[in-house]
Amino acid sequence: MIVHGMHVSPYEKGNIFNKDPLRPKRLLLHKSEILRLYGKVRQKGVTIVPLDVYLKGSLVKMTIAVARGKKLYDKREDAAKRDAKREIDRALKERQR
Repeated sequence: MIVHGMHVSPYEKGNIFNKDPLRPKRLLLHKSEILRLYGKVRQKGVTIVPLDVYLKGSLVKMTIAVARGKKLYDKREDAAKRDAKREIDRALKERQR
């Protein structure tokens, strides 16, 4: 598995042999883990999402999750809630004047 578009800052005290900070990075996984993730990602609407990136010694570790996108009705529901909250906040702001 390869991570694209992840920026890891170069070592400040490095020299000309520093790596490109935006180069694709390989995830070190067992073959069974790769096959399991590949099987899940082949389903429609499922993707792999990085949750956490942290340093441990000289290694950069990443916690990943398999996530499913929102359905259309969920998106509409969230948009309605967001609009209602915006209206309430606007009314409260006007009332405080």
